[in-house]
Amino acid sequence: MPNQQNTGPGTDAIRIRGSVAALEQRLGLNIPYEWWPAAATLKGLEAAGFGWVQVAAPPVGMLADPRHGVHHARALREALDVTSLKVVVHGPTDLQLGSALHYRAFESLLEYTHHVGATHVVYHALDFARRGSESSEEEQALRRLARTAEALGLTVCLENLCPVYPGRSNVCHDPLSVRDLIRRLDTPAYGMLLDVGHANVVAGYMGVETAALIEPVLDAVRLFHVHDNLGARMHGEGGPMLDPLQLDLHLPPGGGNVPWDKIRAALMSHEAPLMMEIHPAHRSAPSGLWEAAMFVIGGIATPAVRPALTAPAPVAGAESVSPGDHPSAPVRGAERVS
Repeated sequence: MPNQQNTGPGTDAIRIRGSVAALEQRLGLNIPYEWWPAAATLKGLEAAGFGWVQVAAPPVGMLADPRHGVHHARALREALDVTSLKVVVHGPTDLQLGSALHYRAFESLLEYTHHVGATHVVYHALDFARRGSESSEEEQALRRLARTAEALGLTVCLENLCPVYPGRSNVCHDPLSVRDLIRRLDTPAYGMLLDVGHANVVAGYMGVETAALIEPVLDAVRLFHVHDNLGARMHGEGGPMLDPLQLDLHLPPGGGNVPWDKIRAALMSHEAPLMMEIHPAHRSAPSGLWEAAMFVIGGIATPAVRPALTAPAPVAGAESVSPGDHPSAPVRGAERVS
């Protein structure tokens, strides 16, 4: 007799549970800058279904003083100990290798990351208008620091950025430039943080599909940032409650025009953590953000998940999900524009 495939509601439920479990193990949520990740907050993230959390490191000046770094790391470790969350540390956004102070701060950042039990640490490399002596000095410093990162078992994730507001383009805005730097460094200590939202903005400026910037760099990716925006906003997309110029909005997935349907397969077939990085002004409860991620990123719409999803009107220009079926957590200030 031919093999019969198991079908029916029971089989569908098993498959859905497996998909949810696989995504849960990779899905994380950021603690916004200047928010302290208290134990109760972290427990709430874990209870909502997240398996990862991203926390911000202390400022450069604090990291450069070992006393402050150790004190901060110890307190954070105590808060994390009440959970089983895996941890990503985001380095200071103004950390830029090229001076003795920042080199010392970077060394302390690696030690800080190790002390809190994290495996991934984020750094903004190539944040220069053009390649030159500054970027060469940064690359040399990264080579020297690789040995420390390797000894501590850390992955330093170099992130592709984008303009926060319309303006000049920096080297790090091109995902391929970040990937090429990682290839030149040629060590497991460095991997790429592919920020999907940033790639969407840059793709809009370049006039290409977002997937065209994502797919060529996937082999170097060790971490994803997943959030939404309205791309380059070339046609005035957005409602009256959104800053009319800001590009890097950090909306919940589904709240903008990132083409999730076109990049879902690439994201779901990868193994790197998927870190939601959502601006405080656009955050709902962690459970709502988890549900939005399941539907928008994972494409998982189940009787257990779907009814719990709220359905705010998408902002103008948000076309990544079909009208009337918008699944993201509430976006304060996002209004439908006719």
